[in-house]
Amino acid sequence: MPCTTILVGKNATYDGSTMIARNDDAGGNDHFTPKKMIVVQPKEQPRVYKAVLSSVEIPLPENPLRYTAMPNAVEGKGIWGACGVNEARTGMTATETITSNPRVLGADPLVENGIGEEDIVSLVLPYIHNAREGVQRLGELLETYGTYEMNGIAFSDQNEIWWMETIGGHHWIARRVPDDAYVVMPNQLGIDAFDLDDAFTMQENHMCSADMREFIANHHLNLSMDGTLNPREAFGSHDDADHVYNTPRAWYMLRCLNPHTYNWDGPDADFTPESDDLPWTLVPERKITVEDVKYVLSSHYQGTPYDPYGAYGDPGQRGMYRSIGINRNDFVGLVHIRPEHGEDANVLEWVAYGSNAFNAMVPFYAQVEETPEYVANTTAEVSTDNFYWVSRMIGAMADASYKKSVFHVERYQEKVLSKGHEIINHYDKLLEKETDAGKRMALKTEANNAVADMVKKEAADTLDKVLFELCGQMKNAFARSDA
Repeated sequence: MPCTTILVGKNATYDGSTMIARNDDAGGNDHFTPKKMIVVQPKEQPRVYKAVLSSVEIPLPENPLRYTAMPNAVEGKGIWGACGVNEARTGMTATETITSNPRVLGADPLVENGIGEEDIVSLVLPYIHNAREGVQRLGELLETYGTYEMNGIAFSDQNEIWWMETIGGHHWIARRVPDDAYVVMPNQLGIDAFDLDDAFTMQENHMCSADMREFIANHHLNLSMDGTLNPREAFGSHDDADHVYNTPRAWYMLRCLNPHTYNWDGPDADFTPESDDLPWTLVPERKITVEDVKYVLSSHYQGTPYDPYGAYGDPGQRGMYRSIGINRNDFVGLVHIRPEHGEDANVLEWVAYGSNAFNAMVPFYAQVEETPEYVANTTAEVSTDNFYWVSRMIGAMADASYKKSVFHVERYQEKVLSKGHEIINHYDKLLEKETDAGKRMALKTEANNAVADMVKKEAADTLDKVLFELCGQMKNAFARSDA
């Protein structure tokens, strides 16, 4: 099970934006999943969608919207659009693989020929105009066609973020992320409180499938003693594997963003890496930045005994928990919907490829007709001509020469983030003065190309440095002074 997600409400971010971000990870250690960033035009969207994995066929609405996507670069296993933003300034990330339990899966079995992660962005993002519509459209698809896997999906617009979790083959719940809070999700069904009354009346903060009350009652799924609904208890899992693979990641993200709210360490800790009752949502101790999101999604338990690169504590604890920034990260995508800068320029999509512990994240204007070659031309062939494979090479070499290379990576990451902000700030000011739609599109395209050119130069320089450090550790190293 891959992926880690963080969602940040507009009153919890540094600039009043909504931010949804997710690491997209390969499903196993036996392959890479090369990715690319593209724009899908309305004319390229089919009128009947046919899944590759399940072969389900679904008629699609007319008049699709233009949208960005992060599909697989290698054809043959489906689209896997992963995340993106459409021209109505609505974002989504799909999906976070989540867990369930035998009671749920026995009551509503998964559907072998249903829809899944491969399909969801293509089926939903071109046809929605806000986050709520995203929940509603995907809910209808789930109830009609079913799904063959358990997934969590985030939708965002300028005002709201909604988190949706599938329940068995056809059921689902969704909860609005509080504006002043953030949510962390680590491959485990996460929502820990749900108001069915709101879901069946005003739907201010909760939505669900039409027969959810009957489904819960008929199959005795609610495990609470007081009648309230905790979906994590009712629909999720608390397996031993969760305590190694899932809960530690949530613990570390919460520990980073709320370091003083609870005691996270030691024998008297309020929460540990193996706690089943970690909060799904918290109000952060300070407002959250893009850099904070990148940091927690890159983490490998720095500052704890569990860091696989650590040099203190019990050696037996190093690497005992699944890190967030791992070798199997394919990319991280952050949809950043800002409250300013004009409707055609207020959405940024921040992207990094490869292992998050070693990669660098850059911003692109999302309301464009095409993306730069450096982020769009990924193929199955390893090449230094694209951001994906260069990032893979930097990660592998820096990992193998960690002590020598880590400072090169840190400088690379900070420089690229700084220059990314600088370029966007410059073009935001130019866009404030320009009213012509064609010229505004040209400015956004120019900005994206400037970002791509910048990161291409910095990535090549960093690759050169970590390659040199790794070569210095070769077993056949020898100089005349060694004689």
